This record gives sequence, structure tokens and C-alpha cells, in this order.
Amino acid sequence: MAAAFKPIRPARVDWRGSTPISIDHGDSYWMPGRGVEESRAVFIEANQLRQRFAELPAGGRFVVGETGFGTGLNALLAARCFLDHAPSSSHLDLFSVELRPLKRDDLARAQARVPELVRLSQSLLAGYPPPVAGHHPVWLHPRVRLVLMLGDAAHCWRVCAAEVDAWFLDGFAPARNPDLWTTELWTTLARRSRPGATLGTFTAAGDVRRGLQGAGFQVTRVVGFGGKRHRLIGQGPGSWQPALRRCGTAIVAGAGLAGCTTARALAERGWQVTVCDPAGVASGASGNLAGVVHTSASAHMTAQNRFYQLALVHALARFRALHFPACADDGELNGVIQHAADARMARKLQHALAAETWPRDLLEAHGPDQILIRHAGYLRPARWCERLLDHPAITLKPAAIHDFRLADGVQIDLDDQGRPCREHADALFLCMAEAVHRLPGLDWLPLKLIRGQVSYVRATATSRTWRQAICHAGYLTPALDDLHCVGATFDFGRHNSEIDPADDQANLEQLRAQRPQHWADLGGEAIEVVGRRAAVRCQTPDFLPLAGPLADPGERPHRLVPNVYLNLAHGSRGITHTPLCADLIADLASQLSPFPDTELSDALAPERFILRRRRREPGWRPDPAPGHRS
Repeated sequence: MAAAFKPIRPARVDWRGSTPISIDHGDSYWMPGRGVEESRAVFIEANQLRQRFAELPAGGRFVVGETGFGTGLNALLAARCFLDHAPSSSHLDLFSVELRPLKRDDLARAQARVPELVRLSQSLLAGYPPPVAGHHPVWLHPRVRLVLMLGDAAHCWRVCAAEVDAWFLDGFAPARNPDLWTTELWTTLARRSRPGATLGTFTAAGDVRRGLQGAGFQVTRVVGFGGKRHRLIGQGPGSWQPALRRCGTAIVAGAGLAGCTTARALAERGWQVTVCDPAGVASGASGNLAGVVHTSASAHMTAQNRFYQLALVHALARFRALHFPACADDGELNGVIQHAADARMARKLQHALAAETWPRDLLEAHGPDQILIRHAGYLRPARWCERLLDHPAITLKPAAIHDFRLADGVQIDLDDQGRPCREHADALFLCMAEAVHRLPGLDWLPLKLIRGQVSYVRATATSRTWRQAICHAGYLTPALDDLHCVGATFDFGRHNSEIDPADDQANLEQLRAQRPQHWADLGGEAIEVVGRRAAVRCQTPDFLPLAGPLADPGERPHRLVPNVYLNLAHGSRGITHTPLCADLIADLASQLSPFPDTELSDALAPERFILRRRRREPGWRPDPAPGHRS
């Protein structure tokens, strides 16, 4: 079995004129002087992409799978071909794996030689992820998405959820890179193929041909490109038919961070979205003056820790794509200083640095018992929510959801400012935090409620010079509106949002114990608290969100409730975690290949708690859920 996710080490490249050479494999990334021609012949034409793209129906979707991303030339040429020939309502996903990604400068140099791809190349470079193991979406165009999977090819494809229509079997030559061209990979690619999927590769090595045939592909040896004797083309069993993506009308319950990121993800995939919240935008736990964009760094690449890491990387990419923050008054993504609150945390931070699971362009030492999370920062959550909702396909409605039932989509009962009404939608997305328990039949969801209060402290002449957020046992932000956020309390015993003056004192005492100089610079005993805000957060027992289809535990075995999805339980890190979860459920609802690996998706799936409880209590069966019975 292929190795699990491990730290990523960038490629070492030697340039010979305009040709990049892999130092580790002693092979070139493309044929000197003829890279574009070779790529078109071996991959684009071999898979008949021009004709297949042109014949896609309205709303069609197509998936290309690749075993070696390299310079990205194949992917960008496929994207260009798709945009030139496919219907305007169709969608292309490019899933490509790379164990040793090029550094950004080398990637830019490689792509500068193909002027016809300049716009797609600019999009790739703008969204190019740091060397973090896992699956990273990069939008090359509103209709074209690249999912760059960083890691071992066989493992990445084994945990990939894509169903592939055409394969680019690229990578360094089998003799120079035998770890790539394996029986396990061929078997995995066959499982990931749609009926009739095609393939093309530059090699005609006997082991490759026999391996593909053994996995079920029909393989033909044809004349090679540019003087090479032979190469291979092939096709999987069955008859190929194009697949369709899905879009329609959606109702999103909740206009906090989870709801707004979900609404935007759906709108970008072609849905018409109504966001319902009786209290308006960012009125609950998303409504603080400032939120800190950060995460927990760990040496261990468990599904939980990988989610924390990939959620941060994904959130930063979304901020860049939507040009947020737009000004200093929105906040800044200039790094967050994480101070170890105790000896255990100090050891954890040191282990994370030593293990190299975090690249140096994301994490670096910053003095004794401190790290700097680069590119993280602090933002105004309400402004971010407003930016997300600024889309012509999104409408905000001041209504509360009381119940729903399945009927040709979903029928939703609303209270629209005191007026009961019923709305129909093709899909419903519950992003309403702990309020989801008020819906009939959903009290089984394992949500822990945590009251938190943040204190707003008047800035001083010294504190106005602070530019970076600090996390310790609590957090401290630079000034917005001449106020610093100091917080926040964690109270499991109270479930209300009433202000408690004692919580302000607790926040200041924690700051004094953890960051005494900052406490002194804010005025010490004379610190002026001029405001505060309390709200109830919710999280799950395993500290991971609920992101995926709603499951019905009343059925045995449980079933997934069609057209109803959750994006809940982000605790105090909604600003960091919600973008990844929103894109995951928008992919699922749109019948697109979800970009996260299946290990990560399973770790977030709401049904995980049903499975766990039934393992502990085989006879457990809650009352039927009247809200989502058909």
C-alpha cells in the first residue's frame, strides 16, 4: 500500500537554457524545444479532448486525471482546449498529483515560455499552494478547476474522490522514477476511472503496458512523438458517456461565517442562493469586531491535524482570490504570533517545527516558545461576510427556518418577520450553529455549547503601533476602530449571550499572566474596557466541524438525507475553517468531484457520530426525525 501523507520537499531543478531538468531524477520536464507540441500530441490528442469537449452537453462536466503535474504544461493546455471548445455551461476538473512540486519561481520561469497560456498561468501562480501535503484546489477560470494533490501518487489517487474521464500518465521515465510506475497505481487508476475512460502516455515500457492491461485497460502501442519509437494510448472497459454537474436553487440557513462561505461557494458553481437569517449578517458568534485567522501546528499528520493545516491554507487562498482584506480597516494578513501558553504547548510547537510537516513559508520560530504563522492574521468577520455575499446570485432574507421536509427537493417552513410561509428549494444548507437543535429531529447532532465573551480595550499610544495578532491561552488583536480585542472566555456551563463584567476581568487577568508587557502597554491596572461582546459557539466532541450531507440515524443502516447539508460546529475558528467546509459541501451538492481527500471528508462527515455511537450501542435508534421525512 502507498505511503500516507508525508512532509513535502520541493523539486530541485537545474536549467539548461529553457529546459528544466530534475536533479533528483536526471530527466527533463519536457522535450527540449518541443514541449508544447509533445504535450498536445501525447495527452490532448491521444485522449481526443478537442472532440470530446465540443460534444459535451449543456451542464456537462469532465475530469482529467494526471500522475505527474511537473510544470503544469499538460494541465494548462487541457484547460485552454476546454475553454476554446466546450459549451459555456460546462465544467472541467483537473486532478493532478506531484510528490516534488516546483518552487514558485521555477514554475513561473517554466510557464513564461508559453505566451498563449499566460492568463491561465497567472491564475495558477496566484493560487499555487505552499508545499503542504494534501489536495489543493486552484481555480484557473470560473469553469476550470485544478486540484493539485501533493504527495505520493498511488496514495493520493487512492484517497481521491474523483471519477476520471481521461488520464495523462506523465512523470519522469520509468527507468528513472520506478516508484511512480507501479501495479498499485494502475489498479488505483482503474478504480478511479469512469466507464470508457481513455489514457495517453509518452512511454511504451513493457512493464507499464502489462500493468495497465492487468488493471483492465485496453492498451495500444502507437508511433512515438519526436523521433521516439513508440508510446501508449488506451481505454478502460465500458462505453464513455459525459456526466452532468448540478445546480439549482438553494436555501442557506444562517448568515454567519459558515452560511456566507457556503452561499458564495454555491453561487460560484451556478446556484441561485437565498440566505435566511432573522438577525441579519454576522449577528451571532461571527459578529465580533475582529477574528484571528490561525490554526494549531502539529508534528502528527492525523486527519484532524491535516484539516487544521489545510483549512488555513485554503482560507488564505480564498482571501487572496476575493481580494480581502481590501484595506487596513478590514484587518491584515501579516502573520500571527503563537505564544506557548504552557510547557506542553511549547513542546508541541517545537515538535511541529522539527518534523517539517509545516513548510518554512508558513511556519517559523519566533523567539523562545513562540512561532510565527506566516500569512495568517486578523480580520473583521462581518466585513468578510459582506464580501462573500456580494454576488449577483445571492439574496439575503430576514427569515427563520422552523422545519423542512423532502418533497421534490426540499420544502422549508419559514417565519419571515412574523409571517409564516413555505419555500421550495432544490437543496437546503444548515449553517445555523447551535440553533440547528431547534429543528425537529436534529437533537441527535452532538454539539457542545461554549459561551465566550471578548473584551474591547481602548488603544494607547504604544499599542497603536502593534501590527500582528497574538495567540496564547487567549488572543490579542491590533486595534480596529481604536479598540483591541482581548479574549476570549470559554464557558461550558452557560448557554446565553448575556454580558458578564467578571468575564472582562478574566480576560485581562489571562493577558496579564500570559503577556505581561502587552498588559502593561495597554495601561496595566488602568486598562480601559469600553465594550464587550458575548456569544455562544458550538463544537463537536472530536473538535472537527460537521461538514457534509445530513444523515438520518433513524434508519438502519443510516441513510444520507438527500439535498440537505450541514456546515456547523466550528468552535472559535470559524473564520479559518468555514471556507474549506463550504467548498466541500458545494462540490457534493453540485455533483462535482469533491476536492478533499476521502480521509479528510470522512473525518468531517456528520454520519461519523452515528457510526461511532452504534459501535458503542448496537441497539441505539433515536426517534424518527419528522423534519426530514419524505
